Amino acid sequence: MAKAEKKRKPTMAEQADRHLLYQASVQNPDFELDFIEATFKEMRGRKPRSMREDFAGTAISSCQWVKRRRDNTAVAVDIDPEVLAWSRKHNISSLSVEQQQRIELIEDDVLRVTTDRVDVLQAYNFSYWFFQERATMLSYFKRTREALKDDGLLFLDVFGGSECYQTQKEKRKVDGFKYIWEQSEFNAITNELKCHIHFHFPDKSRIRNAFSYTWRVWGARELREILEEAGYSETVVYRQAFDPETDEALDEYLATDEAEDYACWLGYIVARP
Repeated sequence: MAKAEKKRKPTMAEQADRHLLYQASVQNPDFELDFIEATFKEMRGRKPRSMREDFAGTAISSCQWVKRRRDNTAVAVDIDPEVLAWSRKHNISSLSVEQQQRIELIEDDVLRVTTDRVDVLQAYNFSYWFFQERATMLSYFKRTREALKDDGLLFLDVFGGSECYQTQKEKRKVDGFKYIWEQSEFNAITNELKCHIHFHFPDKSRIRNAFSYTWRVWGARELREILEEAGYSETVVYRQAFDPETDEALDEYLATDEAEDYACWLGYIVARP
């Protein structure tokens, strides 16, 4: 009698959790929250305590926020029930009972949601670029201003450079896997950019299109103009610094209204009501 066929071992891709991979390869909440706290203290002269995280996804930033201080509070807003359920199971559950009481997950559209006013509102990972019409972006910025305290601040991330307008792939090794960022299509008339995130593993298995996005590439100048129209009194761009000898990007962001023509640069826009 022939031996029973061995049960096939699942591949690394089949065993992987795409949300954990995303957190490990894309997000850096400690750095981002350090930047928020330092910038807020510089512009407002005090420490921020309350934060709202729009397009929150797994709400990892909100979780890290409530762990920082015993009086920090966070509200995480996302329209996707699946990712919020994942957050409750994997991220919220890792918090202490007391920390869980200081964080709220809300399943809603950021264009409609109403929350208590906060010190800080962040929309990171270019998620707000999902809004492709100027009128929609203006509406969103008006809503964020309504959600901020009088001395609050809005934090957005932004990127620029010629590579924004090209189809390309960027590959980067992360602990235990490879992260691939693909800009698969770009419409030069509408500035519409289609992107995907793929993950590759040492056993040659892959997760293709683990995450997919269709964005409009917004320029920092036009975003600042829309923010002003939405009622913000001041905006500051913090652009990524580069090593003057090697042109390598640094983990440092400088307030500036000027930028050399680097192929790709990252930055933040901070808006004051």
